[in-house]
Amino acid sequence: MGRSRRTIPEELLLLALDPTTGTTAQPQSLDLGLAGAQLVELALAGRIAPDGDRIAVVAPRPTGDPTLDCALELLRRRGAPVRAVNWIGGPRLGLRQTYLSHLERCGMVHAVEGQMCGVLPTTRYQATDTAISREIKARLDSAIRTGVPPDPRTAALAALAHAVGLGKHLYPGNEGRSSRSRLRDLIRHDPMGGLVAHAVMDVQNGAAAQPRRSPAPAPAGRQAAAPGARSAPEPARGVPVQPRHGSMARAVAH
Repeated sequence: MGRSRRTIPEELLLLALDPTTGTTAQPQSLDLGLAGAQLVELALAGRIAPDGDRIAVVAPRPTGDPTLDCALELLRRRGAPVRAVNWIGGPRLGLRQTYLSHLERCGMVHAVEGQMCGVLPTTRYQATDTAISREIKARLDSAIRTGVPPDPRTAALAALAHAVGLGKHLYPGNEGRSSRSRLRDLIRHDPMGGLVAHAVMDVQNGAAAQPRRSPAPAPAGRQAAAPGARSAPEPARGVPVQPRHGSMARAVAH
């Protein structure tokens, strides 16, 4: 994968970054969104593909992006398609810091050292060129305003922005209500982005249960289950743990 364009995780993080305070909006759900954005980026690169509600590796060759390749290798090691909700809900220690450090190396943000409560060292990240964030948001604005189906990257970015709750950050107040609604509607324009966005929302809502299965025929002599009754869920599948990247000694401002 060439580095001539920003990846969807990078763009999602830039959208969430407040240009004035250097804090990130929706930090907890943003971590889920970044894990989901990696899946979308890998799908656009032709490395993975949706398989129902699961993610299957279809081409394990590296992309050239170290962070994406780490995720791809973890998916490959599973040996079988992974449920998107299980992957996104797994621990992602240091993922946001990894992308912030990468954006800093690329010159898109700069670190501002400070202290929390006058004691704990903190680091805030402020955009060095706010035009980049404005350009990213302008793509979303155009899709919202015109109603024309956006390109897959913009559609996926919109779906993830909605899923992590950036709508109120990007389009605040009552005047932004219609834009937030249209942002949500863009989720239908990219199947992979939609799958991942719904998985992000499911994790936040605690709805990471196993998918429903068709009820098996009742054995002879036993009464069939009443309509609407749920079968006992399968044991939860394990989720991969992405290794920590970079130093986490400094507290990152949320």
